[in-house]
Amino acid sequence: MKNKYLTLALLTTMLHAHGQQRQDSLYKKQRISRTDIQVLFGYYTQNGDHSAITGGRGTEQLHVYSPEFTITHHLDSARSWSLNAGVDVISSASLDNIDFIVSSASKLSARTHISPSYTFKLKKSDTRITLGTGISVESAYLSFPAGLSVNHTNPSKSREWSAGIQCYFDDLRYGWISAEYLHPVGLIYPAELRDTSWFPNYRRNSYNLSFAWYQVLNARMQLAIFPELVYQKGLLSTPYHRVYFRGDRFRERVEKLPIERWKFPLAAQLNIFAGARTIIRSYYRWYHDDLGITAHTLQFEVPVKLNPALSLAPLVRLYTQTAARYFAPYGQHDLTEKYYTSDYDLSKFNSYKTGLTIRYAPQRPMSPHYTFNALSLRYSWYKRSDGLAAHILTLLVELEHTRSRALHQAFSSDGINHSD
Repeated sequence: MKNKYLTLALLTTMLHAHGQQRQDSLYKKQRISRTDIQVLFGYYTQNGDHSAITGGRGTEQLHVYSPEFTITHHLDSARSWSLNAGVDVISSASLDNIDFIVSSASKLSARTHISPSYTFKLKKSDTRITLGTGISVESAYLSFPAGLSVNHTNPSKSREWSAGIQCYFDDLRYGWISAEYLHPVGLIYPAELRDTSWFPNYRRNSYNLSFAWYQVLNARMQLAIFPELVYQKGLLSTPYHRVYFRGDRFRERVEKLPIERWKFPLAAQLNIFAGARTIIRSYYRWYHDDLGITAHTLQFEVPVKLNPALSLAPLVRLYTQTAARYFAPYGQHDLTEKYYTSDYDLSKFNSYKTGLTIRYAPQRPMSPHYTFNALSLRYSWYKRSDGLAAHILTLLVELEHTRSRALHQAFSSDGINHSD
């Protein structure tokens, strides 16, 4: 299960001023900073019978609870910083088969993540640069991301492009937040295969080079194109995934994949304003990698505004992929193969996803400094041709905090401002 994180949407509001006139001075209440706050509550549950932990057979039942928040503070029109943090609490029956201590306590796991970033605008330019880093940790995983992106908008605001590089430096040893160790003790293998050190390396590095180009075609159409290039090197196998082989009922090994992987995604999105209340968002993505997987994604989302504050957005997503050349089901691999996996995420399958988002955006003041901008509730149902089915529920709350102060501006009798 790959967790998806919502992209932060920055909301702009009108500047409110309050003046009080005296004999020779003017007091104004001016906004000097704005903070956007997003709080996300996510729930994901799935079921299936192709767990990679037990060699392609066994329950894939999984529950994930994901509270998360994002704070973006705008220092001024040119500078802002952002902080995203959250935790994923995972409950899974199959996790009981990978515990380093071999006990049922491993049915519950957690991942904690935090990612700060800073954005600034170049002087006399519509170019913005964002720097970001962070940390993500769970019992058998530690990751340090680092990223740099550049965004430029043309003077007419009809065209925009961005480019970025994101790097992830991962350590896959067990014990980072384990109550038994609190330090890394090594890779975690299936209990019955721990008499062998299957992999000499426990690190994995990933590099993602991404581009985006946005263009206003006319008053009703906008086009965006997203090419990417991804390179991974290191331990790309999951050391606690089992693989069973043909002709030897009890012969098993740990999943083994190449130590390098290239990915080539290319996506396009076309937004059509079908009227004053309706937008048609169409999205297509082509994907290929050197494991032999080729995939196609087609998605449509149609937000419809029922009134100024309330909108509905139904969604449908279709997906298909070919199998990796190293995939085979339970008991179908040959012992002479160099690489092998029974992870059905790397198999041939089709899937579809349907969902509905209800968004209420009154942008209503809650106090002199806080504004309730929006509340979004989305339910999605996901089904895969190998039998996996999932339900996803997310609740997003968006708030805004504004800090103001009284500024004194003294004017002389000639009307010239002499204040600092």
